Amino acid sequence: MTKLIAGITTSLDGYMAGPDGDVSALYPDFDTLMESEVMQVQLEETGTVLMGRGMFDGAEDPDSYADDYEFQVPLVVVTHEAPAHQPARNEKLFVEFVTTGVEAAVGRAKELAGDRDVTAICGPELTAQLFALDLVDELRIDVMPVILGGGRLFFGGLDRHIDLELLDVNVTGPRTSLHFAVRR
Repeated sequence: MTKLIAGITTSLDGYMAGPDGDVSALYPDFDTLMESEVMQVQLEETGTVLMGRGMFDGAEDPDSYADDYEFQVPLVVVTHEAPAHQPARNEKLFVEFVTTGVEAAVGRAKELAGDRDVTAICGPELTAQLFALDLVDELRIDVMPVILGGGRLFFGGLDRHIDLELLDVNVTGPRTSLHFAVRR
């Protein structure tokens, strides 16, 4: 069964970006991360990536996803309005903008994923919506040994208690990867 796995990299104090939106302190090990076993497994298991429009628009050039994005699978973007320009695509990656709500976007992402998983790479607002709708099956959090002291909190939008079961812990360089199942 296709799972929805939410995840992000955070600072030790829970921020996914610094006060000015900068994420560089969270990814000084990006090349090492891409070569790590944890990331290789995640790339293999992912059939579709789900993201919000804000995260999608974070790329300087939306056409760059087709050439440079680590997840070369379909991208499903939750948005209120699709852009006028359809981003570039390749034989593995294309972008679908879903304007009919979070549940519809998750449904479409699971359909496109087939027998693989949906990896949700999103900010706090969409993550909170996914949890509120009870759509998250697993959670992957990478913690970097840095305290940002402010910025954008990853769990800033959650307003409910969620029980998790630890599935795996992996340390790659300075990064600690935590993998949880959501208990229902």
